[in-house]
Amino acid sequence: MAEDLKQYKGRLSASQIASGINVAIKNSRRLFEDASLLFDNGRYPSALALAILSIEESGKASILRSLSLADDVKELKEGWKRYRSHKDKNTHWIALDMMLEGARSLEDLSRISDPDSDHPKILDQLKQVALYTDCLGSAHWSFPEEVVEKDLAAGILRTADIFSRKQNCTEEHISLWVKHMLPVKNQPQSIQNQALLNWFNEMKAKGHITEGEVAFKDFLGVDV
Repeated sequence: MAEDLKQYKGRLSASQIASGINVAIKNSRRLFEDASLLFDNGRYPSALALAILSIEESGKASILRSLSLADDVKELKEGWKRYRSHKDKNTHWIALDMMLEGARSLEDLSRISDPDSDHPKILDQLKQVALYTDCLGSAHWSFPEEVVEKDLAAGILRTADIFSRKQNCTEEHISLWVKHMLPVKNQPQSIQNQALLNWFNEMKAKGHITEGEVAFKDFLGVDV
């Protein structure tokens, strides 16, 4: 039993990565639905905490995709560390707010991956105050039901809802990602952006993806 629960830290095939992404999104949806039940029954702190867990689960998808490009032991170790880090898994949650505020390009969203940004820490702190009592500020006792209001829980639930919507990832999706992105992973951002556009165009040609409200080339800032 102990061996079965040992955390895996090795390489993954394209098929294994696709399966990992699918179960993460499926579990993310389960956590969101459980959070919704709690919210509907006025249990706002617990609803907020589960919604944050849902966001963290959905964040595994991009980390698993990056693991497909790991080609040495050091990169594998770092990738698995990020996969199991709460803060690394919730870096993407701020993207929705940024888009609602007018972000329409990769450059606009650049602070999502800014190592000096505090938004991953904020979400983790919200989870802590939603679950536990603590002594904060000037020796003030924090109690979840007094800290977490309905509107705060509702906002995080909306984000969890969007990120947990069903996405079916296949082995071909990951294989195409590796095909386009592995050769340029250490190249300047402009070259990586062109590779991203090439990946998107092949995915679209094969019927795996559709163009959004903003053309992907415009989002990337690539001149074709």
